Amino acid sequence: MIAKSLAIDVLNAGLATGADFAEIYLEQNNSSYLMLENGKTESALSSTTYGAGIRLLNKLQSVYGYTNDLSRKGLMKLASSLAKSYQGSRQITVEKISKVRVKNAHNYQRPLTEVSREEKIALLKEAHDVIASYDKRIVRIQTSFMNNHKDVTIYNSDGKRFDDFKERGRMMFMAVASDNGKIETSFEGPGATAGMEFFTDKISVKETAQRVAELAIKMLTAAECPSGKMPVVIGNGFGGVVFHEACGHSLEATAVAKKLSVFSESLGKQIASPLVTAIDDGTIVNGWGSNNIDDEGNKTQRNVLIKDGICTSFLIDSFNGRRMGMKANGACRRESYKYEPTSRMSNTFIAAGKSTHDEIIAATKLGLYAASMGGGSVNPATGEFNFAVSEAYIIRDGKIAEPVRGATLIGSGADVLKKIDMVGNNLQRAQGMCGSVSGYIYTDVGQPTIRVSEILVGGRGGTLK
Repeated sequence: MIAKSLAIDVLNAGLATGADFAEIYLEQNNSSYLMLENGKTESALSSTTYGAGIRLLNKLQSVYGYTNDLSRKGLMKLASSLAKSYQGSRQITVEKISKVRVKNAHNYQRPLTEVSREEKIALLKEAHDVIASYDKRIVRIQTSFMNNHKDVTIYNSDGKRFDDFKERGRMMFMAVASDNGKIETSFEGPGATAGMEFFTDKISVKETAQRVAELAIKMLTAAECPSGKMPVVIGNGFGGVVFHEACGHSLEATAVAKKLSVFSESLGKQIASPLVTAIDDGTIVNGWGSNNIDDEGNKTQRNVLIKDGICTSFLIDSFNGRRMGMKANGACRRESYKYEPTSRMSNTFIAAGKSTHDEIIAATKLGLYAASMGGGSVNPATGEFNFAVSEAYIIRDGKIAEPVRGATLIGSGADVLKKIDMVGNNLQRAQGMCGSVSGYIYTDVGQPTIRVSEILVGGRGGTLK
C-alpha cells in the first residue's frame, strides 16, 4: 500500500523523540451488504475504505493516531505529531525492513467478492420464502448477506513487514411474529472465514430459515418464565456467549494487565469446576473469528485459558504483555485502522465433556433449559452479568416440558464457572460480533450443553413449581 522506503521514513519520524517501538498498520476494506425486507430488496450497499494507523510505544505508554491520507506528507505529519507525546532522544533507527512470510490457512473455493449480487439475492429470497410460508403470524422477515475482503500490511520498528488478507461472509435470518399483542423475534446468523461454498455446501439455508420461523411462533405462545434460583441447563452453540461475556473478557490482558479483572491474580489457580476446559483458538480453519496473524503480525494460536478448572493463560497483546511480563500470544485485534489494537477473543469455547445432552436433561429434576441465548451485559471487573434467553423451557422430572418466554440469567462469571456440574459432548460454535475498546470484531462463541447447579433466573411467571 505504501513503499518500503516511505515506511522506514515514517517509522523513524515516530521514533525521533524516544519511543522504543513504532508500528504502521495499513488496510483496504471492500464490503458488501444486501438486505431483503419481507422479500423485497431494501439495501444493496458496497463500499471501499482505506487508511493507516500509527502506534508509538515507550515502556508502558502508548500513543495512537490514524489517517486516510496515505501520501508521504500525510503519514509523516501524523508520525511527527504523535512523536511530540514523548520528550526524549532517539533510541532506535530503522535501517531496513524484511518481509515475513504469512501463510494462508483458510480455503476459499469461490471468493465472495467474485459472486454476483443476483446469486446472493436468490439465496436470500429462498430463505424468505421458507419463513413466510411457515405461519401467517410471522409479520416481518429480514434476510441479509454481508461479506468483506480486507487487505492488511503492517510495518514495525523491529524491521518487519507483514502482508495478509481476510475474507468473511455471513447470512442473517430474522423473523418477527405477532399475535394478540405479543411480539417475539428469532434470529440466526451463520458465517465463516470462507467463500460462497460455505453457504451452498456447509449449511442448509432452508433448514436454518425453518428453525427461525419455528422459534418465533413457539415463543409467541409461551407462558412467562418463573423466577428464582434454580438449576439451569444452557444449550450448545450460542449458549457459549455466557462464557464469552461473563468470563472471556475478564481473561483478556486489556483488563488483566491493569488489575481490572476478577481473574487478574488467578494464573495457576482453580477458577472453575474441574469439568471445565476453555479455549480460544484463532487458528480454526475457516472459523468466523480466525486469522492467519493478529493485528500486530503475531501468528494466531490455540490458547488454553482454563484447563480442568485451572487458569492456565490469558489473551495477551504485546503492549499489555509488557506490564504483565508475558509474551504476546496472537490475540491482538481491532475493528479497523481507526482503532488502537488490544487483546481480544477469536473463537472462544468450552471444550466438550463426556455427558450426552439427554443425560444432562434427565439428571435435572426441576429447572430451566436455556436452549438459545440472546444479548446481555457484563462488568469485566466483577464478572457480573445479565443475559436474555431467546428460547427457554421448563425441565420437569428430567424431561423438557413447556416453553417459557422472558427469561434472564443473572449472576457472575466466577460463580457460574465453579457451579458447572455437567458438561456435554456436543460442542458447537456460533457466530457473533464483539464490541470493546478496539471496536467491533468477528468472534465465534461455543460450548457443548452444560448444566449450572444454580443461577438466579429473572422472569414474570412467579415461582417455579
